[in-house]
Amino acid sequence: MSSLIKRKLNELEQFTIDVIYDRRQSVGATIFAVFLHSLSWLFSGVVQARTWLYRTRILHDQPLGCLVVVVGNLTVGGTGKTPVVEMFARALRDRGRKVAILSRGYRSKAPPLWKKAWFWLTHTSEPPPRIVSDGERVLLDSERAGDEPYMLARNLPGVVVLVDKDRVKAGVFAIKRFRCDTLILDDGFQYLPLKGRLNLLLVDKTNPFGNGQLLPRGVLREPIKHLKRASYVFLTKSDGQRDAELEELIHQHNPGVDIIECAHRPQYLQAPGTGERRPLTDLVGRNVGAFSGIAVPESFEAFVRDLGGHIAFARRFLDHYRFTYEDFVEIFSEALERKVDYIVTTEKDAVRIPEGMPCPVPIYYLRLEIDILHGAANFDEAVGRICFPPSFPAGVGAVLPSASGGSTLAVS
Repeated sequence: MSSLIKRKLNELEQFTIDVIYDRRQSVGATIFAVFLHSLSWLFSGVVQARTWLYRTRILHDQPLGCLVVVVGNLTVGGTGKTPVVEMFARALRDRGRKVAILSRGYRSKAPPLWKKAWFWLTHTSEPPPRIVSDGERVLLDSERAGDEPYMLARNLPGVVVLVDKDRVKAGVFAIKRFRCDTLILDDGFQYLPLKGRLNLLLVDKTNPFGNGQLLPRGVLREPIKHLKRASYVFLTKSDGQRDAELEELIHQHNPGVDIIECAHRPQYLQAPGTGERRPLTDLVGRNVGAFSGIAVPESFEAFVRDLGGHIAFARRFLDHYRFTYEDFVEIFSEALERKVDYIVTTEKDAVRIPEGMPCPVPIYYLRLEIDILHGAANFDEAVGRICFPPSFPAGVGAVLPSASGGSTLAVS
């Protein structure tokens, strides 16, 4: 694909995102918004029909006989899901569970067509999931694994990370190959074929449901009323102030559901590649350049400002944008021109920095972790209450689907 075509496609995607978030006020944007609104009605019908088919058991979900924790959201992007998945996986691992994270690997690079064709010619079964981490080694880079799976694999030794669009198949593979007794379904609230025992729904408190409309006019993947499927609701990006109106809306659709309110707290600055860490106080009074390719760049930039950094320039790219060498030439050129002390990015973006990139200005990413504000004493207490009730003791075996349609018990 030529650079001109790629640039035009990126511009169209950015224009669409701006319309969805009501950032454009032109006549063209208004006309396009009306068009997207009509498509939202069609999308809503498809989503609700699919949900009804599973609810009435016309389509069947597949239980795998082990603890399956689903972490997801009703909206596209921006809820801070990856740190929650990471902390759940770490807490479960530390309590003796054999954990696998199942991801679809959004925007990961698929194997080449010739390799797929060769597999189909030489095998009678489907290709296995891509193993990002076997619990001991990280086996794929961010391009082939996807940003989030690679980041999780790198940060979670002892946890298996698999990528496959068919997460039922990935779950069976994790149980049989790695003897896993706990599966975390990353971004899985809309993945209905795999039956979760716990559905953890994340809601961004700063922008819970966008404009209330479904894709492609809004950011909702399914109607707000589907809050009723959540076992627990995590309000993310909280400032510590309770929002009675939002909590009432949640309880209107899911009476009695536990709401756990949390914040994403910056921990330190870390250099990609070398792992060098610097305290957050190093940002105070510093001239900083910022770049990011995430759904909500405003929240990242606000963190930098709140920590005392002066943002001399901010470059925003599309979510999951794959940076090029030319992009960094422009970023470094502006950084040198504006005489910044540091260039700061997000951890998710740091995994997409090309290896061996010469950096005339130091680059650091902002490491974030979850802090529980309301609904539990701390994160470990929340994990214990959610995942280890008296009726589900740690160490229980997993029931494996057998080829004959029955099941066998795997002792963990």
